[in-house]
Amino acid sequence: MYDYDVIYIGSGNAAWQGGRFLRKAGMKILIIEESLYGGTCANRGCNSKALLDAPYELKAAFDNFEGKGKSEDIEVDWTSLMEFKRMRIANMAPFLDNKFKEYGLDVADGKGKIIDKHTVEVKNKKYTTDKIVIATGLKPVIPDIKGSEYLHDSTDYLDVEHLPEHAIIIGGGFVGMEFASILAEAGHSADVIIRSDMALKHFHQPYVQNVIEILKRKNIRFHFNETVLEVIKNHDEDMNYEKVLNVENGLNTDDEFKDPEAKIDNKPYENGFTVKCKSGIELTGDYVVAAMGREANLEGVGLENVGLEYTKNGVKVNDHLQTEVPNIYAAGDVADTGIAKLVTVAIHHSKYLIKELQEDAGPITYPVVPAVAYTIPRIATVGVPAYKALENDEYTVHRIQYGKSYSLELKNDTTAELKVVVDKDLNIVGAEIYAADGENVANMFAFIINHNITLEELDYMIYAFPSSSAVCLYKLHNIHYDL
Repeated sequence: MYDYDVIYIGSGNAAWQGGRFLRKAGMKILIIEESLYGGTCANRGCNSKALLDAPYELKAAFDNFEGKGKSEDIEVDWTSLMEFKRMRIANMAPFLDNKFKEYGLDVADGKGKIIDKHTVEVKNKKYTTDKIVIATGLKPVIPDIKGSEYLHDSTDYLDVEHLPEHAIIIGGGFVGMEFASILAEAGHSADVIIRSDMALKHFHQPYVQNVIEILKRKNIRFHFNETVLEVIKNHDEDMNYEKVLNVENGLNTDDEFKDPEAKIDNKPYENGFTVKCKSGIELTGDYVVAAMGREANLEGVGLENVGLEYTKNGVKVNDHLQTEVPNIYAAGDVADTGIAKLVTVAIHHSKYLIKELQEDAGPITYPVVPAVAYTIPRIATVGVPAYKALENDEYTVHRIQYGKSYSLELKNDTTAELKVVVDKDLNIVGAEIYAADGENVANMFAFIINHNITLEELDYMIYAFPSSSAVCLYKLHNIHYDL
């Protein structure tokens, strides 16, 4: 007889969302957590980012009315905003603690280590279980370079006392680009260093380029195909001011420095940091962020004790979320499924395991998964991406510049647009969105695609107006009637 029916290692959405229903079904559940209840999204990621981003989103929306009703600039008080964020986030773990008690979930504080396929140890205490679910999520990638101790990760940035005057951001994914947008709207500056030739590689690149151009105009510089070699803490006595000033003034081989619209102050940050790149460029700033993605958080979990291996993408699972040890599962970001690593997917995994851990639920299936980069403005993608559609005769891509249609009635977001992918039967199978409210438009198209709602059905419906969603949907009738 085991102590528990299921032990979850990790307390994020991949664990408790399903665990509470298993407990309701009569199973005995233990959740192990070495940090704060709720995991990264609740305490160190999504929620914090949303709270800090919102005022800058509003500022950008107000700026759309420059010369059209706007009388003065809006400034965001980072200090009071951070106080508000900390107050809200501080309540998350205690809230979940109370919820776990309400749901009847047992908890063990500490790092969970698998001893064998039916035993997990926490602080020298062993717990036995029928099934184990690994839900430890991801952790920030910190490059193994000289001076890495001076790097800050996303958790640090989302709790920084003072917004950096000039940050150096290493990475052009979600974290790097979203942080750059906040700095730009705050009137601060940054250098963004990207290893490849593109940012946000999973998003529609013409829309990514639109965001980059906006950021460039707002004092954010980009350096593509660069590799960081070293981070140096600056001291007055060893600063090479001439070299720093030359680099800051554009006297080098990187074209990005020669952008005539760049307005970054040409001062070295004596008490800050210098970042050296493989190409020879050296950048100075007062804060350096490692935004190079995230990797599986599996060190010390004891996978070697049951013969399991893992990569930075996580531990391999089959279409039942089982690892190679049948009674050990993985869910959420730490599961190597080939599906986007998003909190929404983690919740989907957790809900699937409600049935799978009680009886064979059949292979897991996935609806289309919308993804959003919370830059300003937003970029979103859902379903078949436009770049794939353009390479395949089975699809057609239609551009809808709906911002130009509703600008007089709504928000003056004149550049808002989307690209809709349809198949030969005129079924909507994908959408790319570039707009201030891109996340909401993406959710709308996720619903349309998942439920196979036809253009004819959409054209029949009546929508609330004025609204961006209504204009998008009304515009779809052009596809219906023109073809």
